[in-house]
Amino acid sequence: MKIYIGADHRGVELKNQIVKYLKEENFDVEASSIENNELDDYPDFAFDIAKKVKRNKDALGILICGNGIGISIAANKVKGIRCARVVNSDDAFKAKNHNGANIIAFGGIDINLAKEIVDIFISTKTASEERHLKRIDKIDNYETENFK
Repeated sequence: MKIYIGADHRGVELKNQIVKYLKEENFDVEASSIENNELDDYPDFAFDIAKKVKRNKDALGILICGNGIGISIAANKVKGIRCARVVNSDDAFKAKNHNGANIIAFGGIDINLAKEIVDIFISTKTASEERHLKRIDKIDNYETENFK
């Protein structure tokens, strides 16, 4: 499975730790090619990773910024992306299994919590229950009709 990951300057250290962890777990990981610096902007990383996930329907994305909110908002501007800001493993499970998230975002959290969240997100099956699929379809249909 391909996993794309990006972070602004406030999340770069955690991103590097997650990349190392995922590679040790034999995942195909690709970090954003945008260079980090102290003046970088989270939307650049969000758009870069979201476009890559959009092109590769089987891929997942991980985004990190100061608190995960801004970067998730930016990622959701890319048509076809459902990015959820998560703060624990239950959020990660529900983001993917209930809401069909293909990207998660979080802030500067402890590496052990980050690993737990990432593991749950990757291993969770995508939404399959009719009630969840119906809701995801409503979002997709609205997006298709209103954002051409």
